[in-house]
Amino acid sequence: MKITSVVGVNFGDEGKGRMVDYFAGQYDYVVRYQGGDNAGHTVKNEFGEFALHLIPSGIFHEKTVNILGPGMVVNLESLKREIDQLKEGGIHVGPDNLKISHRASLLLPYHVQQDQEEEKRLKDKKYGSTKKGIAPAYGDKYMKKTIQLGELYNMDLCKDHFDQLVEYKKEVFNYQYDFTGIWDRLVELRKELLPYIVDVYDILDQAVKDKSILLEAQLGAMRDVDYGIYPYTSSSSPLACYAPLGCGYPKLKIDSVVGIVKAYGTCVGEGPFIGELTGDQGDKLRELGHEYGAATGRPRRISYFDCVSSRYGVNLQGATELALTKLDVLSSYDEIPMIVAYKKGDITTKEFPFTPMLEGFEPVYKTFKGWKQDLTGIRSYQDLPQEARDYIEAIEGELGTKIKYISIGPARDELIVR
Repeated sequence: MKITSVVGVNFGDEGKGRMVDYFAGQYDYVVRYQGGDNAGHTVKNEFGEFALHLIPSGIFHEKTVNILGPGMVVNLESLKREIDQLKEGGIHVGPDNLKISHRASLLLPYHVQQDQEEEKRLKDKKYGSTKKGIAPAYGDKYMKKTIQLGELYNMDLCKDHFDQLVEYKKEVFNYQYDFTGIWDRLVELRKELLPYIVDVYDILDQAVKDKSILLEAQLGAMRDVDYGIYPYTSSSSPLACYAPLGCGYPKLKIDSVVGIVKAYGTCVGEGPFIGELTGDQGDKLRELGHEYGAATGRPRRISYFDCVSSRYGVNLQGATELALTKLDVLSSYDEIPMIVAYKKGDITTKEFPFTPMLEGFEPVYKTFKGWKQDLTGIRSYQDLPQEARDYIEAIEGELGTKIKYISIGPARDELIVR
């Protein structure tokens, strides 16, 4: 039995989907434990290239069972679309290899409307929402005003509950919305998706006895609702310590935590981002790395590798080992800067400041010699150019955690394991 959590160390977009796709073949179960369809994991393998938003990245492995845990908020429309796209790509998806917790909360169209209207109201002070309805759905969850997926087993009771929620939405938010249309569509989606909805606790209770489980997070530590750059965060916890709760088996004991870091910095959304590269520098790195959001298509904000925020993220995640992704993207650089500290006035720090205190800090750089060599065919650490190894080992030293996996391309086998 092996229990591993794969998590993002930074702002999300670190390449978790690529790494989960690599790991998943070694595990019996892959479980998403938080979030919704507001972010995506891009996976490139022998089947093609896919952007997954809800379904765990283990879906490409024939013997792997994939679970959406109770910590998630699930848009059934998005889920159906994702299932259909995978099937069109020749991927088997059915109740035997995809299961959804009956305790997960439904994300409904009025959540999306509420999210869009709130971002519009905030104007230039917006939080950078993907406008997928995530924050309103989690807000409703903690207000005890969402429908859990298991309620779809009894549609008479579910309809009573839905009508109560409609009354609440009309009175509190003065919504003018086609609630009848929402219900009718929910009834249609139920017909196809009901077989996927199960009690995942029972499944995991059996699995922990002799099976291996991979826990998959969405986003990264800096987007955690408690410890990230609040309020520019997600509305759930992508931290490894939340995985047992969000996966559906609270007494689960995690053996190892693989933290994913990218060889440079990226960020989608609003909020402080120390060292952001604008103009030609940012455009160059963005294009080299194809840095556009998998869920939204938004251009990602770019920086050089940030040791300060990454160290904070590694500590939050309790990472026992690291995977460094997209090292190959830096192969054309003569010199590669790295952020090793923050500076404001007379203050220089290697500790990540509390969010409101970040204003005014600027990056302190250390520059490394580039390797100017294509890395994609290399499979041994010792075969990497010395300059690339110097860069990797500098990150390792700054973060205090071993980099075990080095991604030098998007394909499953374009990876070095130390």
